[in-house]
Amino acid sequence: MNFLLQLRNELWKLFGKKRTYIGFAMFLLTQNIVSIVFRFTRASRFIERLLEGNGYLVEPYISTLTLATVMLFPIAGFLLPLYVSLVGGDLVAKEAEDGTLRMILARPVSRSRLIFLKWLAGAIFSILLVVTLGVFGLVFARLWFHWGGLFVWIPDQNIFSIFESAEGLKAYGIAHLMLVTQAVSIMSAAFMFGCFNVKPAVATILALSFVFVNFILQNIPYFRDFQNWFFTYHLNLWQFMFVQPIPWWRVGASMSVLFGFNLTFLVIGLTAFQVRDIKS
Repeated sequence: MNFLLQLRNELWKLFGKKRTYIGFAMFLLTQNIVSIVFRFTRASRFIERLLEGNGYLVEPYISTLTLATVMLFPIAGFLLPLYVSLVGGDLVAKEAEDGTLRMILARPVSRSRLIFLKWLAGAIFSILLVVTLGVFGLVFARLWFHWGGLFVWIPDQNIFSIFESAEGLKAYGIAHLMLVTQAVSIMSAAFMFGCFNVKPAVATILALSFVFVNFILQNIPYFRDFQNWFFTYHLNLWQFMFVQPIPWWRVGASMSVLFGFNLTFLVIGLTAFQVRDIKS
């Protein structure tokens, strides 16, 4: 019970900061803008040509699910890493900067327990951010488009999939469940850097740099044989939820690697925090 009380306190502190809500607000704003642009321009014409060129009817698939999925890819690729890194880098580094860690550690709580509680609070935030992304993507898309099937085209992964509405909604939901692994993993990287004696902004920048460097290396054609070694290669496992059938062997392998990354980030962060001299 004491553990749950301490976790509640960490969540209270996290969601008591205004910056925690920046990601939620930007997701809602971006999704609303994209939905309006698709509705009142010819932006969907490219999708229509793809469907017609492959012998499919257009009307059933210019739908809520298709638009929500179209919005998902750029947001998951750029905005989601930014805001989970912002919060992950803040969890420890901000309290050290404000001078409150010394007071917290004066209480009968171990450093390892404190670090795990803060990481768990960050993981819960990441889950809520992904849920918000998925739910409001459907809400805003439904305001302007009818409910129908799902069309997904991911050229980088050679994915071209058509789903009926029920199967499409299932694929959309499972994709967001797997997207949680990306959000938590990037948050963990920022959290690790935040456990060192650095400013919160530095921890966020280091985490984003780590992600982007991996992304650059992964996309260099000459390094294609080494893709399995790159962090970002495994972050994309959620995209395979739109494949028919789902390559669960590939998903399982990436989840195992990401588990290893997260455990490593947590252990390194805890080790760095244990040897730190916390000053006011």
